[in-house]
Amino acid sequence: MGTVVTIDVYTAGGAPGADFDARMAAAVARLHEADAVFSTWDPASPVSRLRRGEIDLAGCPPEVARVLDACAAARDRTDGWFDPWAMPGGVDPTGYVKGWAAQRALAEFAASGASGVLVNAAGDIASAGLLPSGEPFRIGIADPFAPQRLAAIVRLTGTIATSGTYERGPHLIDPRTGEPGTRAASATVTGPDLGLADALATALAVAGETGLDLLGRFDGYQGLVIGHDRSRAWTEHFPFAPRGG
Repeated sequence: MGTVVTIDVYTAGGAPGADFDARMAAAVARLHEADAVFSTWDPASPVSRLRRGEIDLAGCPPEVARVLDACAAARDRTDGWFDPWAMPGGVDPTGYVKGWAAQRALAEFAASGASGVLVNAAGDIASAGLLPSGEPFRIGIADPFAPQRLAAIVRLTGTIATSGTYERGPHLIDPRTGEPGTRAASATVTGPDLGLADALATALAVAGETGLDLLGRFDGYQGLVIGHDRSRAWTEHFPFAPRGG
C-alpha cells in the first residue's frame, strides 16, 4: 500500500493482557497480507497482475472481489466521484483498501480488554474504545495551506479519513476527466468504517463542497471540506471538538 501504519493501544491500568503480543502479531499480519495482495507498487501482487491483464478476477484471492464489490457500491452511491476504474493503468482500489486494511487490523483487538485502540494508516485512523480517562480520542486535521498547523480537532468515536494533495501532490484523479484534479484543498470524512470513509474522503476532495450532499446517502458519515479559496463547509453533525474541551 506504500504507506506506514502505526498501532496505539491504551489500557486503563498497567500492562496489556496476556494475549497482547498475539493480537498485535495478528493485526500486523493482516496489514502485510493486504499489502501483498493489493499493492500497486509490487509488480508481483495479484492486483498488479490484474491491472496488467495477466490474470482475471477469478485468479485473484477472494478478498479482491469483495473489495472491488465495495468499491463499485461506493462508486455508484457517490455518482462516480469515487471511481477506482478511472485510474490510469487500470483499476486501483487503493483509495478504499488502505482504510479497509486498517479496519481489519483493528478488529484483531476486539474484546482485548484494552481501553482504546488506534490504527493509523498515514493519517487515516480506525479507532475503538476510549482513552483511559473515559474521553473520546481527539484527532487533529492538518491545515492544507500550512500542514504544521491544525485546521480543526475532532472528537473521534469511530474512524476518520482525510484526502488532499498538499502532501503527495496532484495524485487524485477526477473520474470525469481522467486527469489529476480536485475541487477542494482537503476533505475529511468520519464514520463507522474506515474503508468507506477513505473512499468518501477521496470523492469529496475531487467533488468539492457540493459533494457534501452525497454523505446523506450513508448512515453515520459526516464531512468537512476546505476549499482552495480557504473556505470551509461541513455537514450538520460533523464531530468538531468543543473549544477547550
